[in-house]
Amino acid sequence: MTFIRPRSFSHIVGFDDCPFPREHRGDVPVVGVVYSGLRLEGVMSGKVRRDGANSTRELTRLVHESKFVEHLQLVLLQGIALAGFNVVDVPRLHTALGLPVLVVARHAPRRDAMRQALLECIPGGARKWALVERLGPMEALAGVYVQRMGLSREEAAKVIRETSINGAIPEPLRTAHLIAGGIGRGESSGRT
Repeated sequence: MTFIRPRSFSHIVGFDDCPFPREHRGDVPVVGVVYSGLRLEGVMSGKVRRDGANSTRELTRLVHESKFVEHLQLVLLQGIALAGFNVVDVPRLHTALGLPVLVVARHAPRRDAMRQALLECIPGGARKWALVERLGPMEALAGVYVQRMGLSREEAAKVIRETSINGAIPEPLRTAHLIAGGIGRGESSGRT
């Protein structure tokens, strides 16, 4: 039996959206934070539509147009949706970028509540729910919940262990969350 050593991912981009008021309609800023190991290398930003359908396209554009594109090895997402219910098509993002994608959440989502909200309240909700279902339920791993595309369970656990130095959430996502909070509220607050 051959043992295959899990890959290491030294160049990672983590994305999170800025907070916004409940009544907000329109575009919501998105922040991408690039790490090389545990060193912050850079920041990128864009916008996605509140409850829209352009998150996959915008994240793809941000990565492709960045100076970091040649070195990136992994994409981290703080949940499967940005700007409310602008659901990321994770398999499409994985294919478009040629990079593994790891979705991380502190808690398992309430799938029934998400399904109900998408199908009853959100334009294009059936298509968005199909994206959520296609990726499957989140799995408990290394103290968080994950969905993954293009990397093994062992590789995902290794990424989380090696990059979660200030709590349970990987540093690229924690930093993206802090920067997004500073942009959206004027200062960062709360846990990631």
